[in-house]
Amino acid sequence: MITGEIKNKIDQIWDTFFVAGITNPITVLEQMTYIFFMKMLDDKQLQEEENARDWDSEVQNPTFLEGQLWVNPDAVSDEERAGVPYENLRWHVFKNFGADNMYKVVRQSVFEFIKHIGTGEESAYSRYMKSAIFLIPNARTLTKVVDGVDSLDMNNRDAMGDVYEYILGKMAASGTNGQFRTPRHIIRMIVELMEPTPQDYICDPAMGSAGFLVEAVKYIKENYETAMYVGEEAQHIKTSMINGYDTDQTMLRIGAMNLLLHDITAPELAWRDSLSEQNDDKSCYTLIMANPPFAGSLDKGNVNKDILAYANTSKTELLFLAQFVRSLEIGGRCASIVPDGVLFGTSKAHVAIRKEIVDHQQLRAVVSMPSGVFKPYAGVSTAVLVFTKTNTGGTDKVWFYDMKADGFSLDDKRQPVKDNDIPKIIKEWKAIDWSNQDSLPSREGRGGSSFFVPVEEIRQNDYDLSINKYKEIERVKVEYEPVEDILKQLDHIEAEYCKGYSKLAKMLEE
Repeated sequence: MITGEIKNKIDQIWDTFFVAGITNPITVLEQMTYIFFMKMLDDKQLQEEENARDWDSEVQNPTFLEGQLWVNPDAVSDEERAGVPYENLRWHVFKNFGADNMYKVVRQSVFEFIKHIGTGEESAYSRYMKSAIFLIPNARTLTKVVDGVDSLDMNNRDAMGDVYEYILGKMAASGTNGQFRTPRHIIRMIVELMEPTPQDYICDPAMGSAGFLVEAVKYIKENYETAMYVGEEAQHIKTSMINGYDTDQTMLRIGAMNLLLHDITAPELAWRDSLSEQNDDKSCYTLIMANPPFAGSLDKGNVNKDILAYANTSKTELLFLAQFVRSLEIGGRCASIVPDGVLFGTSKAHVAIRKEIVDHQQLRAVVSMPSGVFKPYAGVSTAVLVFTKTNTGGTDKVWFYDMKADGFSLDDKRQPVKDNDIPKIIKEWKAIDWSNQDSLPSREGRGGSSFFVPVEEIRQNDYDLSINKYKEIERVKVEYEPVEDILKQLDHIEAEYCKGYSKLAKMLEE
């Protein structure tokens, strides 16, 4: 967790942008990302240079080449073609320039330099920098931002990861672009349920700011201490393990930076519409965790035909589920947030995708979440579907959980509260012995928060997966007072009223 002092520093940087007229929160975050990256590049090489001195060696593949000039590949003027010393592109150098000179160097040279880094560990981030625009309007604003960022320790990746998540939280709290961010505690719950491993190939086909991917990395760090640093596993974690797609290059830049701050230097990120023909992912991931967009309908003509084979529809929430099934390996797991309509919709496509998951794959759980989870941005009721791809069925009993509280108030303020079902959900889930489904109860205790439902009952109900279809309503006998006593109380209340009315009338006559 970050300290109050660091939060205050971030708030001051954020306010600096707003004062300068940059009021779109996602634009603020994007510009802060560029500045972070400039500092990270220099901090990284400073650390490598220090290590090289200690071992009397040379820095391998330095980002900044000592004694050489960098020339912008897109140079159009003679001044640009003349180049600029690599030294001037380094944070610890240009931060000491005068305000106007620093602004000129950062805008014309440093920013262009980070846009053109195309090789090495930072390529996942720089790949999506081509369309980036430097929007800091003047030298005064840049100076304040640089001073603020300079006080942050960029070498502590865990701390910087927390900083970045705090900034993402500010973006959501601002009320703009909040749809990009799933609440962190909900992401963490899903990751805890899915238990990612260093051997997984993890994907979020609608990654946004990469919240699910980052949380998966944090889980692996916490539970597999040496995996991040030793041998082929470490290389896999930092490269091929993490896969994410988005149709917004801004979010790809932000997501790549978020991962970079958590030590994932070269993830497989791509600008891609996951539902289109351009997505040829098929049987290639072992774990998918996602909160896909519920955008309603789209043009079926642009949708991959293999996806439509699962559910012939234009509704994105159904198409994404079909794509998850398609892109998982046999044995791969999926946990996806879906709107409640997916669970009980009666259209052919709704029934078809539920039938696919229940009959041809192995549906394990439906966790119903309260409607306030995504407030103040949306009041829609949602659930988490958890299933494993088998292509041969295997659904026997499905675990349902009725989450009533998530640790926050369910109004627009979303203040912390004591009631929280998430720890219980995780505990109960981990206690289930899925290898022996015969041992799982199927009809007992359906009046509580969690219970199992046999697949035959789900089929009989047209594959309806809404929890209220199966939950038993507990009826409690209410004892009322005798009618005679109630009438006496009413007579007494009426007499008191008449007495007061008469008293008031007399006061007015006087």
